[in-house]
Amino acid sequence: MASIWPRAERLPSLDEICKHQAFLTAIWQLEPSQSGILSIDPKNGGPYPISWEVHGEGPVKLILIGGLGVTKTDYQNQTLYFGHLRGNEYSVLLVDNRGVGTSDKSFVLSGYSTTSMAQCILEVANHLGWTEPRQLHVGGGSMGGMISQEVGRLAPDRIASLSLLSTAAKIENTGNFREYLTRSFGMLLPKTLEKDIQDTATGCFPASWLHGTDDAEFPNDQTPRCKLPELGYGRFESNYARWAAQEVIKNRNQHFTSTGFWMQAMAAGKHGLNKSQLKELGDRVGRERILVLHGDDDQMISVELGKRLIANLQPGRSIIAEGLGHAPIQQRPRWLNGVLEEQMKNGETQSGR
Repeated sequence: MASIWPRAERLPSLDEICKHQAFLTAIWQLEPSQSGILSIDPKNGGPYPISWEVHGEGPVKLILIGGLGVTKTDYQNQTLYFGHLRGNEYSVLLVDNRGVGTSDKSFVLSGYSTTSMAQCILEVANHLGWTEPRQLHVGGGSMGGMISQEVGRLAPDRIASLSLLSTAAKIENTGNFREYLTRSFGMLLPKTLEKDIQDTATGCFPASWLHGTDDAEFPNDQTPRCKLPELGYGRFESNYARWAAQEVIKNRNQHFTSTGFWMQAMAAGKHGLNKSQLKELGDRVGRERILVLHGDDDQMISVELGKRLIANLQPGRSIIAEGLGHAPIQQRPRWLNGVLEEQMKNGETQSGR
């Protein structure tokens, strides 16, 4: 069901958010166990730099793959939970996909592709020595879910579990065609940062969550490998304020550029797996290892596309979550962390560990 915005409430301005005492603490200083810049081989369109981090030193290898415009820090809820609070159990690999963060953001006439991004992920895993059979727990949301599909196709025998969140096998129009065209055209128009952040927020999250009280569980002085600000990590008045602060900091650090965004958007737009390709993915990875999760209030990728992916892939586990928008990593991090943890335990069991 689509979100209904209460007219009496307004979103705080970016000026108000930037003046808030918690603003500079919105992105947590979680220190990686390993990090680096890997130069990708020219045969994949390089050489170009890909930025990566590993948090934790545990035996269970988790790769979290970002969607359109998503950087390593966007997964900080999951990084904290798995890579720091449970870092003796998990090793969490985060990669800035080409086009964002501290990875390459150059313009390429032919555009990027989800396949080439998947190849980058696997090259980083190879660099780390994560090459054993059924070793990789791979999860991604939105475009990250599309990249995850390609990782599964490229290296099915290395997948211990595959979690596809808020994604699709192919972006297709499932609703009113005029509405679809209006939204697509609107994305092409230049906007102020404030308008861009507000539009993204209302597309990714239900109104009730954005206006709700900031419910983040942030690091404290007992958190392993985390720098603590002098006054600790602060709390905002609303979930929107926290999320918007993170977006502003990303822009200030030049981790998000229009060139990189459009190169990534081209990759997501070109992605497309047909029924036979999805069947092969399920057959080779193993359907019992695959999760598809989608929110019924997703305004970015219609829940109908999530249901279509479920119908064609036939994963061992599928969840249509009531009231969930497009970004469960931020809207419901505690619940999602539990879902991913259960999925990985299943994958480890399936792998005889």
